[in-house]
Amino acid sequence: MAEPTDTSVVIPAFNEAAGIAAVVEGVRQAGPWREILVIDDGSTDDTADRARAAGALVVRQPYNKGLGAAIKRGIRTAAGTHLLVMDGDGQHRPEDARRLVARLGEYDLVVGARPAATQATPGRRLGNALLNQLASRLTAHRVADLTSGFRAARTELLREFVHMLPNGFSSAATITLAAIKAGYSVAFEPTAARQRQGSSKIRFARDGFKFWLILLRVVTIYSPLRIFVPVSLLLLGGGLGYAFWTIVTETNVTDTAAMLIMLSVLVFLIGLVSDQIATLRMDARGRGRE
Repeated sequence: MAEPTDTSVVIPAFNEAAGIAAVVEGVRQAGPWREILVIDDGSTDDTADRARAAGALVVRQPYNKGLGAAIKRGIRTAAGTHLLVMDGDGQHRPEDARRLVARLGEYDLVVGARPAATQATPGRRLGNALLNQLASRLTAHRVADLTSGFRAARTELLREFVHMLPNGFSSAATITLAAIKAGYSVAFEPTAARQRQGSSKIRFARDGFKFWLILLRVVTIYSPLRIFVPVSLLLLGGGLGYAFWTIVTETNVTDTAAMLIMLSVLVFLIGLVSDQIATLRMDARGRGRE
């Protein structure tokens, strides 16, 4: 079981002056942490000064690079054996932090899963539910909250995947998916969530599609057959069905049906090659650890 004294708390923040002091103070009261790092991502307000006055160590980015870039800076800077990441907008309860950290040891990554009712709009609730369902299917692991920014992990694990993290808002999803597909033990701990301070910087229409692409990208890297086989079967089914229909109605097989069947075979073979590359990559990673 991990202890707060071995855990660095990383709080990425961009223009969170309204609530950052309360977040830092709440975290300080929650436990004797190794350090509390606020990564000020080029804020134009006094976020850095208020965080520093509340007792945090502030690492300031010279300009706004994005949430993922701030998290990567925190991962590289943290001195603790374990690391807790939480948002700087006040929606995560500091009293839940120790529960997440306490499960490390048994698990490599613990994600704070928010109740669906805390999502800001019905559209966002629906979008997150669809993402969670698709992620669960593609990873063969129940994903309760793919986009939660509240998580605890071994620092070594996060540094292993830091090169994969985008600079934008999908870094949390990337960490979760990569850890699951790499065979690490991942748990989702139910947590309550509060009303955030200020307005959300995530835009559903703009960033939702990026989450889908990240999901497909990470799963393709680790388990490509979970993508290629369903696509191949869909093409094969369409080709065979169209061929049967044209045989019945036109007494011949059209070029379109033949092309769909050939394309299904090609997609399947590409999937096999991709799977071999993924296996070699994982073997090389394992030998590197040794």
